[in-house]
Amino acid sequence: MDNVLIKTTRLMKKYGSVPVVNDLNLEVKGGEIFGFLGPNGAGKTTTIKMLTGLLDPSEGEVFICGYDLKKQPTEAKSVMAYVPDQPKLYNKLSAREFLMLISSLYRVPKDIAQERSEQLLAMFELQARADELLESYSHGMRQKVVLASALIHQPKVIMLDEPTVGLDPASARLLKDILQELARQGAAVFVSTHILEIAERMCHRVGILKNGQLIAQGSPEELRQRVGHTGESLEDIFLELTGGTESAEVIKSLEEE
Repeated sequence: MDNVLIKTTRLMKKYGSVPVVNDLNLEVKGGEIFGFLGPNGAGKTTTIKMLTGLLDPSEGEVFICGYDLKKQPTEAKSVMAYVPDQPKLYNKLSAREFLMLISSLYRVPKDIAQERSEQLLAMFELQARADELLESYSHGMRQKVVLASALIHQPKVIMLDEPTVGLDPASARLLKDILQELARQGAAVFVSTHILEIAERMCHRVGILKNGQLIAQGSPEELRQRVGHTGESLEDIFLELTGGTESAEVIKSLEEE
């Protein structure tokens, strides 16, 4: 499959007769960060839930590292990681205990899991509070724990839904550096976001979703060529391709970042 680690063919999700995601065809290769963009309600979270097996598609197929997610769910899920926008943790565990629990679910040998846990706790600057209960953690710290747990089995595919929500600028920069390093090591990184500045700084390619349909995909430069204005930012391209109806929301998001 030419190093394609995430692939969808004619993916669709309907509720009743209404398609929330319609005829979605995507390919993400190892070594690239793919930004999945769209206004709220465009179908981004529905898509990522179908890609991770949390939601069954109405039609179409999903392949993860060549595994058919419907027919080979165990194999597909063993090589992927998912970081939701609202992480749920076991509040009565410490960060260190939580990482060890997740590593056991992926059958990582205990000695390797302990070593990786300490590396990840250090990477995310959590060592000083690693033995405190997660119920005492801030949202940003909890997000870091979830990110660390997603990496402990060294997945080939990482999917993140609005990963910078609740992160301070330094933590967001750390996340960007980590995702870029994972891509350099050959992983496929799929990032769903509506914050265009993040996508422009981080992603090799982006796809723009509107009303459940993929209306454009390619590198930022390819999208600039498509709209015919080579000097435009990704924000300008997004507004032009989506009709500019989300300008206030996008600008507000950028200001909050």
